[in-house]
Amino acid sequence: MKKLILSAIAATLVASPMIVSAAEAAPQRERTVTTVRERPNGRTVVTQRTTVRNNAPRAWRAGQRFDRRYATNYRVVRDYRTYRLAAPPRGHYWARSGRDAVLVRDNGTVVRVIQRSFR
Repeated sequence: MKKLILSAIAATLVASPMIVSAAEAAPQRERTVTTVRERPNGRTVVTQRTTVRNNAPRAWRAGQRFDRRYATNYRVVRDYRTYRLAAPPRGHYWARSGRDAVLVRDNGTVVRVIQRSFR
């Protein structure tokens, strides 16, 4: 019995750093949305939907498909001269994703990424 308990404790000590590192590697944000609707027949319907988003910033590369849902702190940059960015060509726009400036075509393809453009 004593050996069984000691082996269980040893297994716990060995496995705990792996569990913690996996949890820290992918920090996530969970959000629950509750919707309450009333139907014409007087019945009330309550719906709950939980979404989990990854908080880690996305590392964009040229050629990838840009989706603003995955961009951290997404904004279209209209005052690009303030941030010392070149004027975007016709059919392109600058977008902000975290601290990075991303040049995106109108079809959603990433053309260029300038890292740490914003403070």
